Amino acid sequence: MAAVKILVVAETKNGAVRKSTLEALAEARRLAAESGGALGAALIGPAGSGEAERLAQHGADVVFRVEGAPLEQYAPEAYAAAVTAAVGAGTPEVLFFAATAQGRDLAPRAAARLHAGLASDCVGFSWSGGGLVARRPVFAGKAFATVAFGKARPQIASIRPNTFMPLAPDPARAASVETVALGDVTPRARVVAFEASEGEVADLTEANVIVSGGRAMGGPDNFELLRKLCKVLGATLGASRAAVDAGWIDHSHQVGQTGKVVNPTLYFAIGISGAIQHLAGMSSSRTIVAINKDKDAPIFKVASYGIVGDLYQVVPALTMELEKALKE
Repeated sequence: MAAVKILVVAETKNGAVRKSTLEALAEARRLAAESGGALGAALIGPAGSGEAERLAQHGADVVFRVEGAPLEQYAPEAYAAAVTAAVGAGTPEVLFFAATAQGRDLAPRAAARLHAGLASDCVGFSWSGGGLVARRPVFAGKAFATVAFGKARPQIASIRPNTFMPLAPDPARAASVETVALGDVTPRARVVAFEASEGEVADLTEANVIVSGGRAMGGPDNFELLRKLCKVLGATLGASRAAVDAGWIDHSHQVGQTGKVVNPTLYFAIGISGAIQHLAGMSSSRTIVAINKDKDAPIFKVASYGIVGDLYQVVPALTMELEKALKE
């Protein structure tokens, strides 16, 4: 088996490698080039026939394929065992996950199995003294911590989606593909099926544009205003905890400390006051547009652009103007 310096755990959806994995590969490729080591990718479970080649085109030197009946659907115990098997094959010094819902579930389980430390939700990396140094937000994004690892290997980190830009695919790049045996795994729980929520352009953690609604939406029916805006912008629908707790929208849409941490290019906070728990999940967005009738709402302190007004008047007008502008 080929040894690698860095191993990226590839996450797939419907058989295709997710964008967050390609982002992690881009940063891993940079770090591997600086250290002079090889870059590997662990492809776990069912994946399309061209996905190993896709990983190679985006920077991987070696692809470790781990397959087996327990891996047909994502199941924490089986996938943690698969990651452990891939690490045994590649003996990496660094192990990367994407900080998606699956990555947040899987990374700590793998770290426990490997008796290694984990830095989660990281936004930057460097080498120091031959070891990895990670940068991650703390205190709800108000500060950043620089984290070094102990002697245990691999050094494990999860990477916040939308932090790094995927490399342009290079059709000339090729990678060796090595099959890794999963071994005997008998999970205590079995995933029977996944039920998809309402259709979205992209998962919240990977979305480039997010439109979120809060307590001021007043009820589930009023979220239709935001869905229309999402359709025009090709955006994903989000919500604050208040809207979710009220039962107006499913928890899968929740952005915040107890929901999903997002990092889009453009974030609309509509009828959201800006509680610290919500800011913890979206304050790193590149551009924030806030719409709120309370001019003193805390959300305006982090907003790039703010509109003080009634959302029931502003949102339909904004949707109409954007629709006209995008058609021109």
